[in-house]
Amino acid sequence: MVVTGVPTGGVRVGRWARPVVGVAAGVVSAVVEVASLVAAGLLLTLTVPAPVLRRRVLAAVLRYAPVAARWERRRLAWAANRPASAPLRATGRRAVGYLALRVVPGLLGALTVGVLAVGVVLAAVLLRAVVTGGVAVPDLLLQLVIGSGLLLVNLQAVASVGALDRHLARRMLEPDGEDALRRRIDELTESRAGVMAAVDAERRRIERDLHDGVQQRLVALGMLLGRARRSRDPDRARALLDQAHADVQWALDELREVAWQVYPSALDHSPLDEVLTMVARRTPIPVRISHALPDRPPRPVEAVLYFIACEAITNAAKHAGATVIDIEIRAGDGGVDMWVRDDGRGGADPAGSGLRGLARRAAALDGNLDVSSPPGGPTTIRVTLPCE
Repeated sequence: MVVTGVPTGGVRVGRWARPVVGVAAGVVSAVVEVASLVAAGLLLTLTVPAPVLRRRVLAAVLRYAPVAARWERRRLAWAANRPASAPLRATGRRAVGYLALRVVPGLLGALTVGVLAVGVVLAAVLLRAVVTGGVAVPDLLLQLVIGSGLLLVNLQAVASVGALDRHLARRMLEPDGEDALRRRIDELTESRAGVMAAVDAERRRIERDLHDGVQQRLVALGMLLGRARRSRDPDRARALLDQAHADVQWALDELREVAWQVYPSALDHSPLDEVLTMVARRTPIPVRISHALPDRPPRPVEAVLYFIACEAITNAAKHAGATVIDIEIRAGDGGVDMWVRDDGRGGADPAGSGLRGLARRAAALDGNLDVSSPPGGPTTIRVTLPCE
C-alpha cells in the first residue's frame, strides 16, 4: 500500500533564526567552558603538593574537553544548517586550547546578541508609542529607517561572529593536509574491508535463498513430473501436471525476487520513486513516499537507496510492528538524502548484522547511514550519499 507526495519534513527555521540562536548558545557555552577551565586551573594549582590528585584532575580535564568540543561542532553545524561532522582532532590538550580560545567569539557574540536584544526592547517601546499616538508620522518613518539599517548591520555582525567561530573550529579541530590524507587512506582501507564483507554476506544470503527456496521447489517439481510420467491414470497425471504448473509459477516468482535482490532491473527503465512505489504496493502496511529530486541521481546511488529502503521496509513490517512507513528523498549538500521513518516499537541495534550491512552499502559510495531507534520508537534511518 502506497501513498505518494506526502510531505514529511518539519517546520523550517528562518534564515536568520539559526545563526542568532547558534551565536547565543555559543555565548552561554563559552561562559561555561571558560569558567570550567578557570576552575580546573585553580584545582591544578592547589593540587601541586598532591601529584596523584593532580593527575586525576588533569585526566578529567583532558577527558571532558573533547566532549565539549564535539558539542560545539554540532552547534556550529546546526547554526549553519549543514550536516554535523565529527571533530577529528578534538582530543586532549588541543581541545582544551580550542575551548580557551572560544572566549573571543564568546565575547563578540555576547556584544552582538546584546545589541540585538536592546534593539528588540527599543522596537517594543516604539511600538507602544505608536499605539498610544505619542510619535508623529515623520519621526516614525525616520525611526523605521534607522532601525532597519541597524538591524541589518547587527545581523551581519552575528553572521560574522558565527563565521569566526566556525573558522576557529576548523583550524583547531580539523586535520591538516597530511593528517587528512592519512585519515582518508584509513577510511578507504576500512571501507574496502566492509564492502568485501558485505559482498560475502550478500552471496551467502543469495545462496541460502536459492537453496531453501527455488532449489527445493525445483526438486519438488521434478518429483511431481516424475510421478505424472509414471502414472497410468490420465486424470491423476493431469492433476499432477496442474500442480507442477503452479509450482513453476511459484519458482519463477521466487527466482524473480532473488534476481531483484541481486540488482533491481526496473531501475534501468524507471526512476527510483516509481520502483519504490512498486515495492510499496506489495507491502502489507501503508508506505508514504515523498520524492523531491530535481535530477535523477547516478545508477549506483539509486541502487544503494533502493536496497536500503527495501530492507528498512521489510524490517519495519516484520519486526517493528509499524503501522505506517514514511520515505523522504530529497537533494542534499552535493548529494542525496533519504529518510526512512516508521512508528514501530523501536529498539533496533545499529551494530546488528542487518543495519551494519546497510551502513557498508552506504560507505561503499562514501556515504553515511545513521540510525535513531529508541525503545518504544519511532525508528529513523537517514542515508546521505554524494553524487559528485
